[in-house]
Amino acid sequence: MAHEVIPGIDLDAKPSGEGCAECLAGDGPGWWMHLRRCAECGHIGCCDSSPSQHGTKHAKQSGHPFITSFEPGETWFWNVDTQEYYEGPELAAPTSHPRSQPTPGPRGAVPADWERHLH
Repeated sequence: MAHEVIPGIDLDAKPSGEGCAECLAGDGPGWWMHLRRCAECGHIGCCDSSPSQHGTKHAKQSGHPFITSFEPGETWFWNVDTQEYYEGPELAAPTSHPRSQPTPGPRGAVPADWERHLH
């Protein structure tokens, strides 16, 4: 089935994993508040409230302007270049991290005083 082409959005790009790729690889403190998905390549990064803000960093460094929530029940898109929200198409599954994964996450990595570390 052919998909409408939207510059900066690839409907077939699968998520890179179930959590922030950089946090899980040891870049930063290793935990996040919420997760964001690159709408072009599927990279999963942490939100701007998280200590490391990997989602927006990926968007700016890669030139992939659209990110979307990777949280259950959220469907919005954000353009980091224009600073605007959008309604967008449904991306390749899964569209969120597993509901069993805590927020903040991942389980076992979040400090007891996590609220003090948010942006």
